Amino acid sequence: MRDIFKEVEKIEEEIVELRRKIHMHPELGFEEVKTSELVYNYLKDLGIEVKKFAKTGVTGILKGYGDKTIAIRADMDALPIQEENEVEYASKIQGKMHACGHDVHTAILLGTAKILVGMKDELKGNVKFIFQPAEETTGGALPMIEEGVLENPKVDAIIGLHVDPELQVGQIGITYGKAHASSDMIDIIVKGKSGHGAAPHKAVDAIVIAANIINMLQTVISRKVDPLNPIVLTIGTIEGGYARNIIADEVKMSGIIRMMEEEKRDEIVKMVEKICNNVAKAMGGEIKFKRTKGYSCLVNHKDITDLVKKTASFLLGEHNVIEVLPTMGVEDFAYFLKKVPGTFYKLGCGNREKGIDKPLHNSKFNVDESCIKIGIAVHVSTVLNYLASGD
Repeated sequence: MRDIFKEVEKIEEEIVELRRKIHMHPELGFEEVKTSELVYNYLKDLGIEVKKFAKTGVTGILKGYGDKTIAIRADMDALPIQEENEVEYASKIQGKMHACGHDVHTAILLGTAKILVGMKDELKGNVKFIFQPAEETTGGALPMIEEGVLENPKVDAIIGLHVDPELQVGQIGITYGKAHASSDMIDIIVKGKSGHGAAPHKAVDAIVIAANIINMLQTVISRKVDPLNPIVLTIGTIEGGYARNIIADEVKMSGIIRMMEEEKRDEIVKMVEKICNNVAKAMGGEIKFKRTKGYSCLVNHKDITDLVKKTASFLLGEHNVIEVLPTMGVEDFAYFLKKVPGTFYKLGCGNREKGIDKPLHNSKFNVDESCIKIGIAVHVSTVLNYLASGD
């Protein structure tokens, strides 16, 4: 398997250029028209059977001999961020940037496809290459699944990766079990009664009600949830009021609840709504409450995580495969893992010596591009190992 790196190095320059091309032309969720076209044509030119899913999603199928099928997923969308990097391949689109590394994920999967096409006669099964839209917004995974991306042929296992600037290039991060939180978005409208600031007793102050709601919601975390089970409740926006001497009759708030216990999501959201209602009622007001379900908790499967760990350890050395803690960030790869055994691992892309250390979603986020060949090598080797196994 160490010879995989020799094969990858032959195409490394080409794949890096692909990454830069995608980076220069970022597209937001379900707007990935040019990226989708690039992916479609590249796979087709490789001789891979290609299909479109979920508006801008693309899937390629490489058929070997054998019944097993493993899928690899890469997300393609960018973020509404103005890039501040001074590099020759900086975003050419005002206000849009690949600040989460999805350009890298896409390029790695294209490189993986090219290497595996060259090994087609050795493949003891099939490989699906899933290029997914809209991970950063409403989520493209579920629509692709609903349209049958995991069928014909049926997918038996799936892997995916995400670049991680907190890991240095050459390192791989794995997490067993729960790796990413679920999310529920909440919108709260507080209704009071407007009045003159000099006569507060004749009004119902929606701002004061909102302030008390925010304070009381923290008791959900501190007093209603097992402290050993991570949960984060954030009120991220608040808007209300007309002037400094007018008591507001309405306040709008929005927030998000993140947690690791999928089975308790409904219970926690109902508790939050109850607190909002009770506080408002006690102070003479009322609320309107809306919940929008976000992504599910991402749970990695042990056997496939073991396989990635073993594969990466052989390629990079055991000391470079690190077990990382779960994150309260969300990831819609979770929907694939609810249907198919698999794992989602981290690819080190940081390089402190080169000053490549900015976090994800930062306007100066960048990667050490040598991580691309490592991602391809781990993907390819994991596929070969999985298909060669007797499972």
